[in-house]
Amino acid sequence: MRFTSRVVASLALALAAVPLHAAGAGVYLYEFGSPSVGLASAGYAARAGDAETLFTNPAGMVRLERPELLAGAQALYANLSFSPGAGTTVQGSSGGNAVGWLPGGSVFLVIGAMPRLKLGVGVLSYVGAALEYEPGWVGRYYGHKETLLGFSFMPTAAYRVTEWLSVGAGLNAMLGVLRTTVAVNNLLPGRADGQLSLKDETWGFGANVGVLLEPDRATRIGVTWLSAVKLGFGATPSFTGLGPGLQLALGAAGLLDSPIGLGVTLPNRIMVGVHRELGPRWSVMADVGWEDWSRFGMVEVSVDAANTTSLTKTVSTRDAWHGAVGTRFAASDAWALSGGIAYDGSMISDSARTVLTPLGAAWRFGLGVQWAVSRTVSLGLDDTFVWGGDLPLDQQRGPLAGRVQGTFGDSFINVVAANVRWVIRAGRVIPQHPTSFSHAPAAGCGASRAEGVVGRAARD
Repeated sequence: MRFTSRVVASLALALAAVPLHAAGAGVYLYEFGSPSVGLASAGYAARAGDAETLFTNPAGMVRLERPELLAGAQALYANLSFSPGAGTTVQGSSGGNAVGWLPGGSVFLVIGAMPRLKLGVGVLSYVGAALEYEPGWVGRYYGHKETLLGFSFMPTAAYRVTEWLSVGAGLNAMLGVLRTTVAVNNLLPGRADGQLSLKDETWGFGANVGVLLEPDRATRIGVTWLSAVKLGFGATPSFTGLGPGLQLALGAAGLLDSPIGLGVTLPNRIMVGVHRELGPRWSVMADVGWEDWSRFGMVEVSVDAANTTSLTKTVSTRDAWHGAVGTRFAASDAWALSGGIAYDGSMISDSARTVLTPLGAAWRFGLGVQWAVSRTVSLGLDDTFVWGGDLPLDQQRGPLAGRVQGTFGDSFINVVAANVRWVIRAGRVIPQHPTSFSHAPAAGCGASRAEGVVGRAARD
């Protein structure tokens, strides 16, 4: 299990790393290469237009009449650059851009076990942090590198209880990866900083549950619950380059070889959404969500004073809200366009912000296009721009760490995603209704009407 964890962790870090502030409200992410990137997350709970619904609302899998595979990849660029203020007492650089370019992606597969039962599996990362400041920057005694990643495997099932009610649930088996390094001030003229490092991998488990109501052919109402996942990180710190006096002091306090608990609780998320078709070509959608980040319990590590008795401090966090609206338009039989706007409140106040939690409220703006290449394959290209604006920082813990005061100015993220949806056709050819506006459900716009026609044909 330990070996497997390390292999998967390496793949996760290479393929699904994302910056901490990408989520706006917290370290939960809405961007993982899927068509939702082109909606700025709107439609999460009720759209149910492709295999991504396995994660966003598992009950929506019952609406997929044929087995299908959805795979997506994305390139993310983020600007997180710090400008030190007059109150900063540590000498050093501004740290450069702590994020830059990062990859991401996901894969979802949904199949039908029985007419009313759907099974599926998804692989994605919706939890992430990846920050790396330049060596010698002013905030190095609070953080140099930080990686927190959750890589999820989600076997899932959905069942249509009645024509208007469906339910779904899945297991969230998450591999958590933690890496952190921080400089240590030796307070000796001419001597370089020391370094403290920690790393660990652990597994956590949770649930993903959804309900989908379809009061009529044009309306869907979705409710989802993504349960809390506890990642019990813990490790013994590794010190290098300590001055003799500081090493003696930390050894006397029992801090050189004592394990440190760094566990976090990824919080519950509840989302309620509605999707409405306004005609054969237009659909609109909206979502409201809540996340209890007050129980996150993130611990940061640093050496604040020579006589310190603890290397850790818990970051103060609070609950956050999410809201989104979006629309999709079938411009032709083969082309569909999407757009959305979302707002995320901040899980952390200005006074509690740290160099490793550069979080704040954020606006999302998404645009996307889907092209039905054939009756079974569609391609998507989507973009979300996330504006975080200015994020003030004023952090001070002790004489060795000093005070870091300033602003992360004009913070933003841009995510470009490409995805392919393959509707796996089994059995005889399904006749296409002459009034449907796509060659297959793969186009994804106004999907419920088109898929409903295909589904009735299949049952007939």
